[in-house]
Amino acid sequence: MDLDAFVAVHRPEWIRLGRLVDRAGRPRRMSADELDELVELYQRTTTHLSVIRTRSYDTSLVDDLTNLVTRARAAVGGAPDPGWHVVGRFFAVTFPLAVYERRWWAIATALGSVLVALAAGLWIVNDADAQANLAPPSAVAELCRSDFASYYTENPAPSFASQVWTNNAWVSATAVATGALLGLPTLLVLLVNAVNTGVIGGYMTSCGQSGQFWSLILPHGLLELTVVFLAGAVGLRLGWSIIAPGPRRRVEALAAEGRAAVSITLGAALALAVSGLIEAFVTPSGLPTAVRIGIGALAWAGFVAYAWGYGSRAAAAGQTADLDAAHGAADLAPVV
Repeated sequence: MDLDAFVAVHRPEWIRLGRLVDRAGRPRRMSADELDELVELYQRTTTHLSVIRTRSYDTSLVDDLTNLVTRARAAVGGAPDPGWHVVGRFFAVTFPLAVYERRWWAIATALGSVLVALAAGLWIVNDADAQANLAPPSAVAELCRSDFASYYTENPAPSFASQVWTNNAWVSATAVATGALLGLPTLLVLLVNAVNTGVIGGYMTSCGQSGQFWSLILPHGLLELTVVFLAGAVGLRLGWSIIAPGPRRRVEALAAEGRAAVSITLGAALALAVSGLIEAFVTPSGLPTAVRIGIGALAWAGFVAYAWGYGSRAAAAGQTADLDAAHGAADLAPVV
């Protein structure tokens, strides 16, 4: 095949395709014939590109045609929108639907963690030997007298909020990422978090400071712990996708769960930022206890209502939370 002659014959078609792609930025101004021509020229040019790739070393020509085909594909089939529509879809569909699809895992993880924390707390309250051996009496006395409350006030609120957010985001990300190791490290993260919370609550209760414990934990803890439980659930499901992938291959199941994990991790980081602000500015404030807990409960209820409401709506509409689904199938060159 004479490549120069091939290019000379088809270059007018490529130029015409480029002009149509430019016009496709405002498709309402295009006639039906122009739209049909756009699709036909896109298909032809895709084939031309395949031919030239196998017979030409002219990288400039290949790059130009590749760019043209990419732009035409976006105009014909629609490309993922890199702008605000993507952000809007993330908050309206991707994140809440991913959470909604894992709601039973999250509920089970929350119940299991709460039971472990309660068991640890009751163990400390009712076992004098455990109280004496797990921590020195002097440290427990300081915890009850000042350390627990001063934790929320010893640093300026803005820096404390940043510190809390960083720590909680790291814990959540660790719980998610380590799920790929069959979920075992995720279980350890959840177990340590639950036991630590229960032990501290047990010590505070044993010295008559249970009211202070709950008044300082609940304002931010309702939302914060919910997000941590959600992250743990995502990590556990990620590990389970390896153990029991269902009808999919293990690599496909793991990839799908991994993409969902990315979405949930991003959304969870934002929710943890809110809980961090509450922990820094509301928890240690001079507001009445009922008001502080009410603010935390409102933030928690808003998050649950948002995830459940938007998630269930997206599920009913047949939407997908898979980040890869929007990219569609790869374009194939037509066979002549």
